[in-house]
Amino acid sequence: MTVAALVLGAGSGTRFRASLGEAGARVAVLGGDGRPDPLQLGGPEYPGGVELFKALVLLAGHSLLARSLAVMAAAPEVDRVVAVLPAGALPHWPCLEKEVTQLQPGERRKLAPPVVGGAQRQDSVQRGLASLPEGTTHVVVHDAARPLLRAQQVGAVLAEARRSGAALLAVPVRDTLKRVDRQGRVCETVERSDCWAAQTPQAFRLDWLRRALLGAAAAGVVGTDDAALVARIGLPVRVVEGDARNFKITTWEDLELAEAWLRRREGRP
Repeated sequence: MTVAALVLGAGSGTRFRASLGEAGARVAVLGGDGRPDPLQLGGPEYPGGVELFKALVLLAGHSLLARSLAVMAAAPEVDRVVAVLPAGALPHWPCLEKEVTQLQPGERRKLAPPVVGGAQRQDSVQRGLASLPEGTTHVVVHDAARPLLRAQQVGAVLAEARRSGAALLAVPVRDTLKRVDRQGRVCETVERSDCWAAQTPQAFRLDWLRRALLGAAAAGVVGTDDAALVARIGLPVRVVEGDARNFKITTWEDLELAEAWLRRREGRP
């Protein structure tokens, strides 16, 4: 049984850029030479005219993408790790490999050559799957923007996928949910006892995920995550309870929160 992990870092980061502008904030990104490159607030480009890739934004000195790749490489159940990047981020790949080695010494051997992503999430996943070697039986899909994932969680969701075919990390919804119409009026209070907030990684039998992607493409369906596409064709997807700290870096404020979590986890002031 061979397990591959796809780490998706091809998103546009539109909301992240907008949050920088709203907050008047600055962040650092991984430069082409591996050194931090300060990012001017809010714009789509930083000095030098290079497009901002959220996956290359630095969190406590390492890019979001490298942190997520390192976690996947550290999971003993994973044999191969593939980064899915925008074409413009490919020149950064040697620096990303070095970062992963710094974070997880000895695990660089698991890193496969990166793949260029597509316009939609499922296009990026499809391209990642096309790069996998014969003999791959299961695949784990993770967002680079969830850098606080732990290797044990990868093992847990993969174990469930091996048993049942498909699984995802999720957390029970804590807040009261309201359904609201376009005029901003509350229409309904949603019963939250059976509501869970989906996370990644999500793990699948490779043949199941391929069937789901092909079915979605044929029907013109765009899913918000891979588990939704698998469930759409009638295949069961199981939930493994995750961790609230495995949140997605969507805004600048999320990045600040992740910094605080890392300081606490690593015992730094």
